[in-house]
Amino acid sequence: MQDKQEQGEGMVTGMEFLAFTLGEENYGIDILTVQEIRAYETVTRIANMPDFIKGVINLRGVIVPIVDMRIKFKLADVVYNQFTVVIVLNVCGRVIGMVVDGVSDVISLTPEQIHPKPEFGSSLDTQYLIGLGTANERMIILVDIERLMSAKDMALIERAAA
Repeated sequence: MQDKQEQGEGMVTGMEFLAFTLGEENYGIDILTVQEIRAYETVTRIANMPDFIKGVINLRGVIVPIVDMRIKFKLADVVYNQFTVVIVLNVCGRVIGMVVDGVSDVISLTPEQIHPKPEFGSSLDTQYLIGLGTANERMIILVDIERLMSAKDMALIERAAA
């Protein structure tokens, strides 16, 4: 967070996040990574992919790998219903789809509303967290989607799309 402020990317006035839900929790990702939001549709499975890569879809001629965030975050009860959506993202120059339970809104947060991520020691990987956003009595876990989709995951995603 500090890095981007120092680079002068206009962070002082605040950032906009797309808020989405996974189970009972609210998460947010930088709105600038979001390409579109689509209803969940059946995907084409790819053999030998990890569970969190559901498969691929053909999006206007582009093969888009679909990552289920509930599986990636090891959440129980992965249920697909009418609220399940795919957030199509542009991450590290690659188009990927992210399955979430639902999208709520776009939220603007000032730097004062973004609190440092909690430290859990080395037993829990929180490198992908930007911090915790608070707005209107609501806490939102802010995710750095590029860090979350680590180099290892991106290699798998590239393989799925190939």
